[in-house]
Amino acid sequence: MPDTHTAHADAERLIRTLDAAETAPDAATLRARSYQLLRLHPGATVIDVGCGTGRAVAELAQHGARAIGVDLDPAMLAAARSRFPDIDVRAADATDLPLADGQAHGYRADKVYHVLPEPPAALAEARRVLAPGGRIVLVGQDWDTMIIDSDQPDLTRRIVHARADAIPHPRIARAYRNLLLDTGFHDVEVEVHTAIFTDATMQPLLAGHADAARQTGAVSAEQAEAWVSEQNGRAASGRLMVAVPMFVAAATR
Repeated sequence: MPDTHTAHADAERLIRTLDAAETAPDAATLRARSYQLLRLHPGATVIDVGCGTGRAVAELAQHGARAIGVDLDPAMLAAARSRFPDIDVRAADATDLPLADGQAHGYRADKVYHVLPEPPAALAEARRVLAPGGRIVLVGQDWDTMIIDSDQPDLTRRIVHARADAIPHPRIARAYRNLLLDTGFHDVEVEVHTAIFTDATMQPLLAGHADAARQTGAVSAEQAEAWVSEQNGRAASGRLMVAVPMFVAAATR
């Protein structure tokens, strides 16, 4: 079990990675699209599940919604409260939300469902808290389809797939539509938006991919180090190319 110092360092590293990804122009555009798909009226209650450091909660509140963020990570909630003191964020599980039946007009989960123990149970809970006609929006990547330019394509393929296999539900984004239909949602629509990164923003994520592949034995330590070195060199010379297809699924309760 990790000690307190290690857990804190891991949380700080994750927050830095999220900050880098969320401040990219493509990410801001994608968040704006997710808000649009919620179709909220002023004063509507919306819950952001897996709210992380609270950026979306703050932005939804700025749009006039009564936004509530929930997360189970104390470090994320502490960061959210520090950065946005006026927002409403709470410790809660995706399968046990702090809302009454039909209390919400909108439900949003961004890059969350791939790590949930029971995604169908979380969707059933989403349906419970949404009022009839309420909107749900799910955002996430298919971890098997990250595209990384490299001089070592076979090694890159092994690293990407090994990282995906270390995630509880790496391909759940491609299943959003059917999961929503199976839970009783209707008017389901799916979009794909591709985020492009050509600078050092993704270096921590790429290093994490290589380390995960090394830990599973998919690649050797030497191969992981050489691959990361190549990607760092590409970033330094402005030659990095990472494309991340993001699935957005929206539906009506």
